[in-house]
Amino acid sequence: MHPCRLVPLSLALAAAFAAPAHAQSLLELVQSASETDSSWQAARAQLDAAEGRAGQARAGLLPSAGLSAGWSVADTEISRPPMDFSTVTQSIAISASQPLYRPANGIAYKQGKRGVDLARVQLEGATQDLLVRVSQAYFDVLAAQDTLASVQAQKAAVDEQLAAAKRNFEVGTSTITDSREAQARFDLVRAQEIAAENDLHVKRLALDQITGRTNAEPLPLSQPVRPPEPTPLDVNTWVQTAQTEQPQVRAAAIALDVARLETKKAETGHLPTVDLQASYGVAHYPRGSSTIPNLNTRANNASIGVALNVPLFAGFAVQNRVRETLALEDKASADLETARRAIAQATRAAYFGLESGRSQVSALEAAEQSSKSALEANQLGYQVGVRINIDVLNAQSQLYQTQRDLAQARYNVLLGTLKLRQAAGTLSLDDVRKVDGLLVKKAP
Repeated sequence: MHPCRLVPLSLALAAAFAAPAHAQSLLELVQSASETDSSWQAARAQLDAAEGRAGQARAGLLPSAGLSAGWSVADTEISRPPMDFSTVTQSIAISASQPLYRPANGIAYKQGKRGVDLARVQLEGATQDLLVRVSQAYFDVLAAQDTLASVQAQKAAVDEQLAAAKRNFEVGTSTITDSREAQARFDLVRAQEIAAENDLHVKRLALDQITGRTNAEPLPLSQPVRPPEPTPLDVNTWVQTAQTEQPQVRAAAIALDVARLETKKAETGHLPTVDLQASYGVAHYPRGSSTIPNLNTRANNASIGVALNVPLFAGFAVQNRVRETLALEDKASADLETARRAIAQATRAAYFGLESGRSQVSALEAAEQSSKSALEANQLGYQVGVRINIDVLNAQSQLYQTQRDLAQARYNVLLGTLKLRQAAGTLSLDDVRKVDGLLVKKAP
């Protein structure tokens, strides 16, 4: 009997997925996604719009000016004494106004600035979300590649076991059962290979869609890889950080500030307004005016003054507006508390999920070594006749399954590191750069 050779998964991956020169790093694909991702572009446009609204609100504090001009003809007919004449009026005027006391305008300007702050926080959240989405799609492709490579390596091992079973049957050292078991396992692995190929195709399409590239080729992880530890190793510290840094919490806090300003603005409905107004106009009557007919005249008019407007009664509109804004302020406060609780829960879940993933990696590394030993023992037992063919096949399947799960667990730990920082609101491009440093280098 010929012993069945084991094709290590690491060698299969190296052969199937060596880093080609045209492969892209994680940072490269993040850059591509930032140029084409519609969600991030929408958040960036929202910031531009918020800055425009803030500029509109500031206009309420600045002076305004206008220029007007006119030309008209009027026919006048008087019965006693009989008189009939026409006048032509040519006029031009410039007017200006400067708010002196309009508290609602000042509050609106503060709201505009807070609106810009809100848009910036939302853009920061969209950026962090983009980093995680690209990383997720990136490692999904790598995981699908690993799965396909594992299935193909398992198929090669089963095929060799099938050939050995057929040879042993021909020489009379084994039964037909061994051949049929190996054939059944081979057919099963072939079906798994088809499913793995399809899954890889779907994952590649998802990566292409988010990055705006065609046939994106991610670089694999360098081996051996050691996932980084979360720093600090205290879940409460992460939760405290999230309460102040997480974009959703910060956005809810800004929304509460805007709601409070809206209440103050509504309360100004009872207050008077004071404006400084000035104007200068010239009127020309080439045919005379109604008071001085048939005489070319010109009149200059200049004025400057202060206009006071005191609201007396508006049908309880102001009172009801204040009532509405107070209710909206309570809603914003409740939304802030909801965001804080949700983020605290998400941060704890991300932290413990990462810790569980790290422990799983360690356990699967030990399981990989045990599975290799078990396979070698079953192969030796099959050669001496104390193990049957199905035992070897099961041991092979267990090893490749363990190696596939180990690769997936490592990807999950790397993604969990990014998701924990996203939950805490501290995820940045530097964090992605650290993960990118764990990838193999490009071929020259």
